[in-house]
Amino acid sequence: MRRQNVNDLLAFIAVAREQSFTRAAARLGVSQSALSYTIRTLEERLGLRVLTRTTRSVALTEAGERLLGSIGPRFDEIERDIQALGEMRDKPAGTVRINSVEHAAETILWPAMARLLPQYPDVNVEIISDYGLIDIVAERYDAGVRLGEQVDKDMIAMRIGPDFQQAVVGAPAYFEGRTLPGTPQELTEHQCINLRLPTHGGFYVWEFRNDGHELKARVQGRAVFNSISLIRQAALDALGLAYLPLDVVEPDITAGRLLRVLDDWCAPRPGYHLYYPSRRQPSPAFALVLEALRFHSSTPHPQRIPPTKSMKALSGAGVRRRPG
Repeated sequence: MRRQNVNDLLAFIAVAREQSFTRAAARLGVSQSALSYTIRTLEERLGLRVLTRTTRSVALTEAGERLLGSIGPRFDEIERDIQALGEMRDKPAGTVRINSVEHAAETILWPAMARLLPQYPDVNVEIISDYGLIDIVAERYDAGVRLGEQVDKDMIAMRIGPDFQQAVVGAPAYFEGRTLPGTPQELTEHQCINLRLPTHGGFYVWEFRNDGHELKARVQGRAVFNSISLIRQAALDALGLAYLPLDVVEPDITAGRLLRVLDDWCAPRPGYHLYYPSRRQPSPAFALVLEALRFHSSTPHPQRIPPTKSMKALSGAGVRRRPG
């Protein structure tokens, strides 16, 4: 339907409900002569009279009553829907979709949303854990979460967590009779537990840094998972070495269930950032989520376990250290 046809119908509804060209013209902000011309054009297009005019009144014909009963409620519904959309600008409502890695979803996103959502019953949040670097715009996400160094430069990025640190760990039973790795290159002599990535069926590459030197290790092992909780459990079961976020395995290290190696190669990295397209106009719901996730420097950083602590735990574990 052409736009002018819609305008003709809206003019007809106004006259029919006001039962006056004068009042309808004032409501629509047009002149009476222009409104009369619009109604005549509508009747010519329909081939039917929809209004009966006298010098004192305006009444609906039978065709006009049928037309008003048919289109009037539909335009009312459209108007209500548009009004509801306008209310979304004024009060937080709607769904916010976030794509995130599993660790950030569990340790940062959900704790913040668990505090936010009870306060705003009309706000919904959808968090999808995914290790693939997807196009959040194409996949219709409002935002994504990745480490700061992984965020595209054409996105707006906001820090939501402290600097991030990984740890290489294994169970004491795994280290029995084995030589401890002194450098990432020596991981080739060990069973390592891999994280499967969704892109091209590859494995996550273990990244190390030491005194400005960067090294990436492609490790091998008998167990592969797409969940860090299962990788941790496999490490506890002495199936091999795991490369996991430090805060995930810190309680196990403290309790002696896991032992940490290659401490000096696991330098901190830029923390998690929430990112979204620069052209986005934030809705009230999305603005609330942004504020709830904003990282403040006063937030305590995860405690870094001194190398001496994890090495001391190896004493008496029946493991061998590589000379030098």
